[in-house]
Amino acid sequence: MPQTPPFTEQLGPSGYQNSYQTTEDSRAGLCYQDNNLVSGSLEALIQHLVPTVEYFPDTQVRNLAPRMVQLLTEWTETFPYDFKDERMMCSLKQLTQRLANGDQVYRKAVVQMSQGLLRRLTVLSQYEEALSKINATAAEQLTAVKVKPQVTIHKDLLSICSDPFTVAQQLTHIELERLGYIGPEEFVQAFVQMDPLDNDTSCVRVHQRTNTLEAYVEWFNRLSYLVATEICMSVKKKQRVRVIEFFIDVARECFNIGNFNSLMAIISGMNMSPVSRLKKTWSKVKMAKYDILEHQMDPSNNFYNYRTALKGATQRSITANSNREKIVIPFFSLLIKDIYFLNQGCVNRLQNGHVNFKKFWELAKQVSEFMTWKKVECPFEKDRRILQYVLTAPVFTEDDLYLASYDSEGPENNMEKDRWRTLRFSKVLGHPNFSRMSLKMMQFKS
Repeated sequence: MPQTPPFTEQLGPSGYQNSYQTTEDSRAGLCYQDNNLVSGSLEALIQHLVPTVEYFPDTQVRNLAPRMVQLLTEWTETFPYDFKDERMMCSLKQLTQRLANGDQVYRKAVVQMSQGLLRRLTVLSQYEEALSKINATAAEQLTAVKVKPQVTIHKDLLSICSDPFTVAQQLTHIELERLGYIGPEEFVQAFVQMDPLDNDTSCVRVHQRTNTLEAYVEWFNRLSYLVATEICMSVKKKQRVRVIEFFIDVARECFNIGNFNSLMAIISGMNMSPVSRLKKTWSKVKMAKYDILEHQMDPSNNFYNYRTALKGATQRSITANSNREKIVIPFFSLLIKDIYFLNQGCVNRLQNGHVNFKKFWELAKQVSEFMTWKKVECPFEKDRRILQYVLTAPVFTEDDLYLASYDSEGPENNMEKDRWRTLRFSKVLGHPNFSRMSLKMMQFKS
């Protein structure tokens, strides 16, 4: 997590002086050793930290202020989305006003902190607006295709760029941009239980205030379906083979870059049933490179091969001399899964009722590593045409993919034939120009 330099000039050589001076003490659920707090119940920690009318003597303000400013600065830098809540922002303003009434040093620090928070919230808001516009454009293009399905989609990714390395670079741009807006608080919100940590039913559950994590998961799904669409929309077998081999090369370049999320999304798209059933097409594909990629992302042994590759990329990132070598984009779904099972597999509280700090330290280490990866600036030049196409081009639904797949290579067994008839009938029913006469004609032909 970001570390803000403490106000050491205000603390003196001995630092912050704890009011507890005993070697070992235990008061109101807090345990101290050598003037250091080593454990305690959550209720006692909150009671100790939250000021009240009786507990916030002016004589302690000078000792508390530098620590409080440092805490608030780190909080607003690391968890800015917390302050989209009006109640949180109101409380922050009240506290900073009190701190600003003290020394000039505190007043300057508070102003800088507040300005930084407003900048971060503005940037996050602009990003959310940009996502909405992108999604709206993609929806409009998809609607246009549905309204006029007889119009052939002439544009495809290969017609825009036939260089796999360039496409892999642009996918990495999207990955790093979307990773960059995911805050650590979203991992907490993703796994928060209905019952809060202190089991107090009067506590209000924290409601999610951001959807950047979900947007990133949706991006993975979109890329998978885009790959499947590009393959299935190709009418001729020769073109389908070319598209498959192109995406294999793109996936390989993603692996070399360290972009494991796009790599897995591409493999997932090629493994979708409407694509994998195209046996005549796959028989013409040069499989050597694809087999290597599938081996690297093999899920057996808890993704052992992928985890080994991830460790190698992480080590390269640590010793890197350029942003190009620093890129590590993990397979995000597996990262979420690891954090989920760590959260579920360890208790929040010890048997004595104290908070299990070891568990939260392990969670923090995983999230902190992710926070390091997401800060890397993409070193590649942007190509607006590729980015626009990848983010907004219409993608087929699973049913549409099956229909396109059956058009390319007809149903091979009774189950596929039944599915094909059902899907074709459903599509006719859903067409805006459908009429009862159309249904009678279709039934007559059948």
